[in-house]
Amino acid sequence: MRCKILSLLLFGITLNSFSQNSETMQLPYEQIPEYPADYTSGNIISRFIDGLGYRYYWATKGLTENDFKYAPSKDGRTTLQTLQHIYGLSKGIANAPQNLPNIRTTDQPDLTFEELRKQTLLNFKKASEMLSGKLAAEVSTYKVIFQSGDNKREFPYWNMINGQISDAMYHVGQVVSYRRSSGNPMNPKVNVFLGKTGN
Repeated sequence: MRCKILSLLLFGITLNSFSQNSETMQLPYEQIPEYPADYTSGNIISRFIDGLGYRYYWATKGLTENDFKYAPSKDGRTTLQTLQHIYGLSKGIANAPQNLPNIRTTDQPDLTFEELRKQTLLNFKKASEMLSGKLAAEVSTYKVIFQSGDNKREFPYWNMINGQISDAMYHVGQVVSYRRSSGNPMNPKVNVFLGKTGN
């Protein structure tokens, strides 16, 4: 009986360890997904978001406290503030295919870096999946909505492409540059063309 209990306990510990490791491994965009079979409007935008997710995954992998505090100037954003901004953009990117409003607020979420990174990646993945396979007629129904109190403004999805998606890509490039300046460069084997990273 004691052996059986011990075995169950050990199995539980192993299973728990495996679950934690699995959660780490399950973060999307360690590599870019396989490309779609056709060039529908939704697939093209989805692919842009996948490319953004892959870049973000590796730009943020292995960041340290020293990296978070780095800023290019006194008036510039730190790396951590830039990551918080990208998180906000990722929420907008995920909101648009659902026609959900972006609520304007000055409050920053109380998230650890790990949570911030995970939620940003999941937002990119969610948006990509919602756009995947969608035809032009469907994409044209998506709106970029900003809401502040009772005031609401709506824009066509075109603004999302040149707005939040392009802006997020721009800021991920900043993170890559900042971490190089703070002495912790990104993995040199990241290949954004192939969407895979060498060992």
